[in-house]
Amino acid sequence: MTPPSRPHMLSNVKVLDLSRVLAGPLCTMMLGDMGAQVIKVERPGSGDETRGWGPPFDDRGESAYYLSVNRNKKSVALDFDDDADRDLLMLLAAGADVVVENFRPGTLQRRGIDAAEILAAQPGLIWCTITGFGEHSDRAGYDLVVQAESGWMSVTGEPAGAPMRVGVALADIIAGKDAAIAILGALVAARSPDQHPVSSIARRRIHISLFASATAALINVAQNSLVSGAPAKRWGNQHPNLVPYQLFEGADSPLIIAVGTDAQWHACVAALGLGELGADPTLATNAGRLASRERIVGQMAARLRERPAREWIEGLNAVGVPCGVVNSVLDALREVDASPLTGIAPSVPGSVTRPPPRLDEDGDAIRRSGWRVFAE
Repeated sequence: MTPPSRPHMLSNVKVLDLSRVLAGPLCTMMLGDMGAQVIKVERPGSGDETRGWGPPFDDRGESAYYLSVNRNKKSVALDFDDDADRDLLMLLAAGADVVVENFRPGTLQRRGIDAAEILAAQPGLIWCTITGFGEHSDRAGYDLVVQAESGWMSVTGEPAGAPMRVGVALADIIAGKDAAIAILGALVAARSPDQHPVSSIARRRIHISLFASATAALINVAQNSLVSGAPAKRWGNQHPNLVPYQLFEGADSPLIIAVGTDAQWHACVAALGLGELGADPTLATNAGRLASRERIVGQMAARLRERPAREWIEGLNAVGVPCGVVNSVLDALREVDASPLTGIAPSVPGSVTRPPPRLDEDGDAIRRSGWRVFAE
């Protein structure tokens, strides 16, 4: 664990985390990284589903999956069908600034936990619901299904190959980050002196869906199709709008070259000793290079196979051409602050102050003290 290196931005914010699996827990972990007090509510006995998503498991029996998104929280196990547990949940919600949940529509309401009623009774509360396909859909929202239906898989993989998922659960991850951004915006709005009371509940009721986050993340790929009217296709490791921008093979290992400007293009071909390409005026702009993709890639590929990847990278870096090696995950982790217990250090300003909790680890203290547990 790393001690706080600066004052926590959200130290006075209380977050009640009723979510499970990935998008919701990632969102609340990010808020916790920034100093928020987070209570994770789990079902008795089994807890968050991801506690069983292994191997690998650590020496405490916790799955690596669960550990990756649940630091900086305290845990209490509550049965929403039990009157006493439900009363405690409502008490915690009454003291919270933010509630995050990802239950299917109607699940909480059937147990007397109604977001609209709670928001009406608590003018300062923000309630964020994360779903798979929107607030009016009862479909389960797993990342793989969303990657398929959002169009991601249709543009991922080799051109002649099968549709392919991204190697991480990126739809969940983007939705979790979208939720965190929306919550931060709502916190700012809630503290704004010009907030209009008529729109108060609407501004405090947030709906995030994996599908909406995933389709929004298509960005330039979507815009290409919107502007051209043509369907997007798979490009493998190439880029639909830039050349050269892809994977190449050195004499010993692969490397990436990513040319984004005309100046980088001229620096690249000079570093590779491909003066013929640099002197061709038809290749001076990106549009011309797109039209000559096969010629450029073919000549570069032949030249790059002549020397080890690291030698090429040294020369390309010296003249400011974006390039890099293809690291394994373990290689990449050696470059960052990472722990088998608490995961990769926060990517936002924040710190790791406590490891992911065991199931109901703080249950007795929370039942006794509620939110005051963070001061004990």
